[in-house]
Amino acid sequence: MSQSDEIVFYTNPMSRGRIVRWMLEEMDQPYRTVVLDYGTTMKAPEYLAINPMGKVPTITHRGVTVTECAAICTYLADVFPQAGLAPALDDPERGPYLRWMFFGAGPLEAAVTARSLGLLAPPDKAGMAGYGSFEQVVDALEALVSGAGPWLLGDRFSALDVYLGSQIGWGLQFKSLPERDGFKAYAGRLFQRPAAIQAREIDDALIAAANAGS
Repeated sequence: MSQSDEIVFYTNPMSRGRIVRWMLEEMDQPYRTVVLDYGTTMKAPEYLAINPMGKVPTITHRGVTVTECAAICTYLADVFPQAGLAPALDDPERGPYLRWMFFGAGPLEAAVTARSLGLLAPPDKAGMAGYGSFEQVVDALEALVSGAGPWLLGDRFSALDVYLGSQIGWGLQFKSLPERDGFKAYAGRLFQRPAAIQAREIDDALIAAANAGS
């Protein structure tokens, strides 16, 4: 792989970068990892020149910088179509794929964060919030995961499962989503994928190494 084609992955193993790690492992493409530390290298001028937010994950590829997990997963799936992780532009499933990808990045992320901080919109102001209410978001998500097929696009596993599935997994782990049967059954299938296991092992090893050195 030439330098211009190299995927450089900026992350911290205790971050949303775990989503992108899993995506990269599903793609089976070579990549280089740069581990950044909170408050130091993540806020250093060199990295701020790449991502002014000073957050991870970020990837660079072919002179392009992509941040935000949903955008990174969407970009990688489109740039490497041979991995089969996204419907083609003319595929009827492309619309639902994008719809739910950005549902995760928008209403779900906002509703879960607002609830965790005790900042949910009051019922009389729910129409002003993009998510409406937390209950509406959870019900919509449960209906999606309980649909026909093992994956969110039926029989087709995609980047949508990596991104939205990661949010469901964390929601169950940290109790920010209710433990509904549909969520638990879906997560049980999802996280047994070999690439998901491999990604967890890589990031967990990085955490262990950091702890051993501290």
